[in-house]
Amino acid sequence: MPEAVLMDENYNKLLEQCETQELEAPGGIATPQVYGQLLALYLLHNDMNNGRYLWKRIPQAVKTSNMELAAIWAVGQRIWQRDFPGIYTAIAAHPWSECIQPVMEALQEATRRRAFGLVAQAYTSITADDFAAFVGYSVEEAVKGVVNQGWQADPNTRMVMPRKPDPPPVSMVPNEQQLARLTDYVAFLEN
Repeated sequence: MPEAVLMDENYNKLLEQCETQELEAPGGIATPQVYGQLLALYLLHNDMNNGRYLWKRIPQAVKTSNMELAAIWAVGQRIWQRDFPGIYTAIAAHPWSECIQPVMEALQEATRRRAFGLVAQAYTSITADDFAAFVGYSVEEAVKGVVNQGWQADPNTRMVMPRKPDPPPVSMVPNEQQLARLTDYVAFLEN
């Protein structure tokens, strides 16, 4: 099994464990470490709604006493604003504890993958400087990364030309199944 899949499964299990710990916390208030891990994992899964609601239900005393929790939320705010350069800056600005560090590294890589995908879908060409800021790399690293992805980079114009992603396969519905669905729909409309 690929390493990324194993890590993703581990993060899903850790997310479930943190949610359980929060629910079963004595007095309804979990430890700052549980809140921090849970918030970071919500950000990793791009689950901004649960992240925002978690931030709202964390007691103010816990928020103010734990600087790492505030730093994780600063990353979440950048994600919410879709400020990709700000996400990388906020992640790099704080020395993370050893229980949060791997989640933040995974978040940074997931954000980069998302940025690569968004650029591939939205742009036919983009300047190397803008692209580098978007993926959080230096211009040289960003150009090397796009060449590895099979994209084109023009050193004279300093432009990057993304390769369009393959369209998702269209699922073909068998004729009998399509006819049954249409029949059910018409029958529903008649009643």
